[in-house]
Amino acid sequence: QVQLVESGGGLVQAGGSLRLSCTASGRTFSNYAMGWFRQAPGKEREFVTAISGSGGRTVYAGSVKGRFTISIGSSKNTVYLQMNSLKPEDTAVYYCALSILQSITHMAHDYPYWGQGTPVTVSS
Repeated sequence: QVQLVESGGGLVQAGGSLRLSCTASGRTFSNYAMGWFRQAPGKEREFVTAISGSGGRTVYAGSVKGRFTISIGSSKNTVYLQMNSLKPEDTAVYYCALSILQSITHMAHDYPYWGQGTPVTVSS
């Protein structure tokens, strides 16, 4: 069994920063890809970023590239999402997810394990 718990969300003004974290229990992040997704009201869940199981490769959605950074903690059981230069369009519930694949993937169906989400609200 795998459990993912996100934290760090909140209210921030445009241009501000937040750092989300996701702590996993039941397994480590050493060999499996991890991803962050988000879902805004009235919209489908969308891919934000992911990191390969080795941590050697990352990929970002075009809307966040250059502003967001995904990383894995040294303990291998925590993944972070550093969000800078936040925009109102970033407002959403953010979810971390653990894949069963080692290679990086941006497809939600490749992530069988999901956290409950942490809300991020960016005011204008």
